[in-house]
Amino acid sequence: MEDIKDKTFDVVIVGSGPAGLTAALYAARADLNPLIFEGPEPGGQLMTTTDVENFPGYPDGVMGPKMMEDFREQAKRFGADCRYGFVSSIDFDAQPYKVTVDEDFSVYAKAIIISTGASAKWLNLPSEQRLRGRGVSACATCDGAFFRNEHVVIVGGGDTAMEEATFLTKFASKVTVVHRRGELRASKAMQNRAFANEKIDFMWNSEVEEVLGEQAVSGIRIKNRETGEITTLKDVTGVFVAIGHKPNTDLFKGVLTMDDVGYIQTKGQSTHTDLPGIFACGDAMDAVYRQAVTAAGTGCRAALDAERYLADLEEMEEA
Repeated sequence: MEDIKDKTFDVVIVGSGPAGLTAALYAARADLNPLIFEGPEPGGQLMTTTDVENFPGYPDGVMGPKMMEDFREQAKRFGADCRYGFVSSIDFDAQPYKVTVDEDFSVYAKAIIISTGASAKWLNLPSEQRLRGRGVSACATCDGAFFRNEHVVIVGGGDTAMEEATFLTKFASKVTVVHRRGELRASKAMQNRAFANEKIDFMWNSEVEEVLGEQAVSGIRIKNRETGEITTLKDVTGVFVAIGHKPNTDLFKGVLTMDDVGYIQTKGQSTHTDLPGIFACGDAMDAVYRQAVTAAGTGCRAALDAERYLADLEEMEEA
């Protein structure tokens, strides 16, 4: 990294999922020579996704890692500089902003695009981790169509869980909701919609003990938290964990305005944050859609916002 140490860049992009790499593509095509630090999970959540069938331009579907490789290569073709590295701190008190990487060296940025994404909350079961992308998913919208006429399980009891359970009934023959409490946390409207759906069953006061299967999900073992009784569902082929997402924005707490969960708040329809030259895109600021295609769209917007900001900054410096 000696070749970039202490140098100043027009744009530094923090994170490398669909949002970050799309921002890199647009910034590179605008001759901003963006520098991207890919973070602890280069490529983001799609690196653990097997088949992506809902991104335009891939009519036969594509493996998540392959799609992120395509994104990266396209950005690099126009001059984006993609580097392995974790941004450990940013000095927001002076411009250009000092960006420290791996607590080892620093670069300076006139503009920063935050695309650190969000991480799904998991159950932290070894069997769940082993079968992620092989029947275990945290995104019904992404993967529900793979489970036509099959029995799937949703873990959770909030609005997201009920929304995903209802969505899955378009494909699955049966959806079983496993919830650790005796009542749902979802809004009444979402509860009523789920209760009225004949395809949805509920297992109350229950938690997942183990996801069964070697190469793919073939069942699930569930424990009743009150009685200790173990129930094995042997016909389950999909397990969807819907217990929430955590945006990867701890680095910006106390500096940028966030909601209660930690999603960065931007101004109006733009990607501008509270600070000049700091932009946010993708799942770091989107608590609603959380799709690769919408993340890419916000990455485009962030690059365009950064380009306009830098043009205005240059005009002010020349005046």
